[in-house]
Amino acid sequence: MAVGSRTEVRSGARQRERAHGWHRFQRRFAPYLFISPFFILFAIFGIFPTLFSIYLSFQRWNPIQGLSAMEFVGWENYVWLFGDPWFWKAAWNTVWLALVSGVPQHLLAIPLAFAVTTALARFRHPLTAAYFMPYITSTVAVALVFQTIYGTQFGVLNQAINALADWAPLAWLFSGIREFLPVDWLGRAMYIKPAVAILVIWKYFGFNVVLYTAGLSTIPREYYEAAEVDGASVWQRFWHITLPLLRPMIFFAVTLTIIGNLQLFDEPFVLTNISGNRTGGPGEAGLTLAMYLYRTGFEWVDMGTAAAMSWVLFIVIGAATFIHYRLLGRRGLERREG
Repeated sequence: MAVGSRTEVRSGARQRERAHGWHRFQRRFAPYLFISPFFILFAIFGIFPTLFSIYLSFQRWNPIQGLSAMEFVGWENYVWLFGDPWFWKAAWNTVWLALVSGVPQHLLAIPLAFAVTTALARFRHPLTAAYFMPYITSTVAVALVFQTIYGTQFGVLNQAINALADWAPLAWLFSGIREFLPVDWLGRAMYIKPAVAILVIWKYFGFNVVLYTAGLSTIPREYYEAAEVDGASVWQRFWHITLPLLRPMIFFAVTLTIIGNLQLFDEPFVLTNISGNRTGGPGEAGLTLAMYLYRTGFEWVDMGTAAAMSWVLFIVIGAATFIHYRLLGRRGLERREG
């Protein structure tokens, strides 16, 4: 009887020890087990593609021929890229579009957001929703609509210009350009970049209105009330209160614009893709770095050069963002923190 009791005691002690060890294992490792799916997916679809693209940028590879066709070429892809005239043309087009379509977005959005939150405060929500609609609309659909608007013979824009040119009070303004009407917006190189820039401004400035409206809502109303009591005009309140306190949001919004505009692809690709032309229109006037990267990798099947181009674009975006931070973001963020 005593032997059986000792055996049961030992068995119970071992069971309690195993249970304690299992609970301790659960407490220590169970949280990592539950969050592991995210890290596994991130490693597969995030880290691995990034590292592989770096490795690929030093290779010559046609993916159709399989992994065995990879050939190490060192810096050859980068050297060839910087000697390629199409690359520099695409880089110039990208920078031009980034500036011309980026700056007006904020010059329009900031005063409009100020008006929405002050004079038009009663209609703030429907107006904000209306401005935000272009941003959530399919880019392909928007580009196709703008293709119709830019039509040479029956496009709305040319019809409006012709109507203004034929209107007697304004006819003198068009006297020197009548021979250029109707304007072939998508058929002449000199008009393609402005046409793309107008589309980008229209589609994305509403998103910035939403950002600035949210930023303005964080500014205490007491500041404006005190300034109004002191006799400050609307312009003075906007210049001395709104802009300084909105600087962190301006930094954030402009950063998003820099990153997005330097990666423009959908808008110029669809807008200039007339009759199968995928080079950005006449004279490659609408060819951006993202479009050229796509053609190099998926049409010409030169994955090594495409990977090198993607990392050059990454460095350009990083440098532009850093310069923007040094010029505007650092001072603005310090002011808000202070």
